[in-house]
Amino acid sequence: MKKFLLPLVCLCALNYGYAQHDVYALTGKSSTHVMFNDFRAVDLRTGSSGTVFLNADQVQKVHSQILNTDISESRQSVHHAQSPAMASLAYAGNHLFFSPMFSPNIYVLNTQNKKITLVENNAIQTSACQVATHITRMAAGADGHVYAIDNGASQLIRISEENGKYTVTNMGKIQDRSPDPGQSLQTPAAGYGGDMVADAAGNLYILAASGNVFSVSPKTMSASFVGSITGLSEGYSLNGAAVTADGHIVVGSAKGQGFYEVDFATLRAKPLNNGINLNIYDLASKYFLNDLNKNVTADFAGVRVYPTKVKDGEVFIRTSDDKMKLFFVELYDASGVKVLSQSANIQRSGTASVSVHNLKTGLYILNVSNEKGDRLSSAKIIIE
Repeated sequence: MKKFLLPLVCLCALNYGYAQHDVYALTGKSSTHVMFNDFRAVDLRTGSSGTVFLNADQVQKVHSQILNTDISESRQSVHHAQSPAMASLAYAGNHLFFSPMFSPNIYVLNTQNKKITLVENNAIQTSACQVATHITRMAAGADGHVYAIDNGASQLIRISEENGKYTVTNMGKIQDRSPDPGQSLQTPAAGYGGDMVADAAGNLYILAASGNVFSVSPKTMSASFVGSITGLSEGYSLNGAAVTADGHIVVGSAKGQGFYEVDFATLRAKPLNNGINLNIYDLASKYFLNDLNKNVTADFAGVRVYPTKVKDGEVFIRTSDDKMKLFFVELYDASGVKVLSQSANIQRSGTASVSVHNLKTGLYILNVSNEKGDRLSSAKIIIE
């Protein structure tokens, strides 16, 4: 439970048609302590698990990047690829990236041949008995780098690859802009643990174990409080998060409390009743929030958005469901910033209109939801 990730030695997607390998999970064993179980693919649609890439018990050699040879790691220390204390996972380019909490080691697992590369480095500073220094959040960024951050936001780590070699850079401490300790990334109860996702504009988002959400900019090295997720069950410990193919976020708990789907625009969570009760320490996927490059449809679930090239300052939304009375509409610009949020009444013709007269020309994503908050359509439009 990343909310209580105390060292053992210290004592001290509802439309979720995800493909099987769209979401990767770092799972744990049922234990009061952090206890790594395996890395696996999860099919959230069917509620089944797919390929297991590494488990805690198998005999495993790793390839040392610095020695350029295969080595057998000692299980007597915390510095090995199957360490019990594991809480961070990212996916990029058919590879899973992870790091034990008590170790500066970075590991890269090839999901195709299951070989592991150990990336030795001096960039990560961690102490077994200082929970603030443990790497517990990791995500692939849209810029091609993988990012990781410790509990206390004192180390933002960038992992880069060039010509098959990995380098690790400590970018430094994140400056928290929140004046309220209850909404601070650096307050244990508010901001520790959880996981991290990225958007297509280069921003990172930390979803803390508490359910608080923070935006992090690697460019400015600053963090801001976004809000708190609603709809999670009482006492839910949010420990894993990943973006799904439809742009939502799926979250899981180290306590085996099931999966939820979170609409990032509203921070409303809905349970995914898929029967999976895995202990989730971390999640990863290949998707980014507000990804304008992916194929979005303008005709979904009986809802159609038109025109997609807007010349007259008006967008129309039409539904074939005569029981619907209104839509909730949100519009995001190319950088992922919400520029419009409103309700739109549906006329007898089944059509609602949204004025975009005051918006600049450019590319936008328009999301349409019903009164319950269910996403009905996501359309790419160009205002000319």
